[in-house]
Amino acid sequence: MLLLYKIGIFLYSIIVRLVSPFNEKARQFVVGRKSWRISLQNQVEKDVSYIWFHCASLGAFEQGRPVMEEIKKQFPEYKIALTFFSPSGYEVRKNYDGADIISYLPLDTKSNARAFIDIIKPEKVFFIKYEFWYFYISELKKQKIPLYIISAIFRENQQFFKNTVWGKWYRETLFKFEHFFVQNETSAKLLKSIGLNNISVSGDTRFDRVAEIVKAAKKIPVVEKFKNNELLIIAGSTWKPDEELLIEFINQTPNIKFIIAPHEVSDVNINRIHQLLKKPAISYSKVDETEISNYQVLIIDSIGLLSSLYQYGNVAYIGGGFGVGIHNILEAATFGMPVIFGPNYLKFKEAVDLISNGGAFSITNSNELVARINRLISDEKSLKISSQNSKNYVEKNVGSTKIIIKKVFNNDNLLD
Repeated sequence: MLLLYKIGIFLYSIIVRLVSPFNEKARQFVVGRKSWRISLQNQVEKDVSYIWFHCASLGAFEQGRPVMEEIKKQFPEYKIALTFFSPSGYEVRKNYDGADIISYLPLDTKSNARAFIDIIKPEKVFFIKYEFWYFYISELKKQKIPLYIISAIFRENQQFFKNTVWGKWYRETLFKFEHFFVQNETSAKLLKSIGLNNISVSGDTRFDRVAEIVKAAKKIPVVEKFKNNELLIIAGSTWKPDEELLIEFINQTPNIKFIIAPHEVSDVNINRIHQLLKKPAISYSKVDETEISNYQVLIIDSIGLLSSLYQYGNVAYIGGGFGVGIHNILEAATFGMPVIFGPNYLKFKEAVDLISNGGAFSITNSNELVARINRLISDEKSLKISSQNSKNYVEKNVGSTKIIIKKVFNNDNLLD
């Protein structure tokens, strides 16, 4: 099985290189890993203790961030090394000031893993949610460096829990972790079913992150003027299928303000949205404050604003549910907004939970979207209850970071 794994990694590296001239993310993936040893050695400080965090992408970064920042606060003697597998995380957070070293993770080969770990010499390591790289995990175990996984979710259909040759081989990597911090009891039971007991049900660290977002939300005067005390629906991280449904609704709806913050902010996509809209619309980069209240739609054509925008909304629509899965709904929920999204949400525990408590709603077509929004905005009591359900859900689930820090650093007095 190890040979097949090596072949798989090798083939992946070849395919990425072949497509890199034609695909921007593949190009970033390849270029970002060139001369990584020299780059890493130049960043590492001598006589310094590092804690290494590895995230697959931007979403996982948001789960690791509360723990990173709490360690920096509680234990300033440590430096933080942060790695990403995907360009979607690295390119957005390569200048994040909460980490001292930020790098792509070299591909999972035996030599790469040994070299990377020998250069960083981490004292502790945190992988976020789903990362299970065989050679890195094996090398950390060999060097007796404790490896933790945080905000992890396990499902019965994962390879670890299958009695296949591949499943049994891959399962062995789990026994090399120091401790599992999982999101729910189901994950804990699955791990216990294969003989693992080094488990804490600590929840999802993203709740701690979004709780901080409320405190740090920046006022945006131009959005206050745009809203002008009217009902405001905020559509965040939308893709084309989401935008087509929303714009159909917007074009037939007066007296409601809309903000669309698309996932793709290229000029081509922003222009496409403008062309579909029949209502007065303006891009954020072209806003004239004196006239902003005359527009019905504000299109966000930059990144970094969305989490602060939610403070002004009454209802949120979160994109991705007509694709591989929904984007972050907790940022909207923490501000007490009912959340609407497409049908592909079942892999997201927070979405399932919020639907069950009446704080979120899934739709599959334009008729359902229209019916749901109209029901919320026409019934003040219903809107208030759904809003409170969302806010309460986030507040009830904060505290994962505290559990992790206490367990890892063996000190029950921390953060009290």
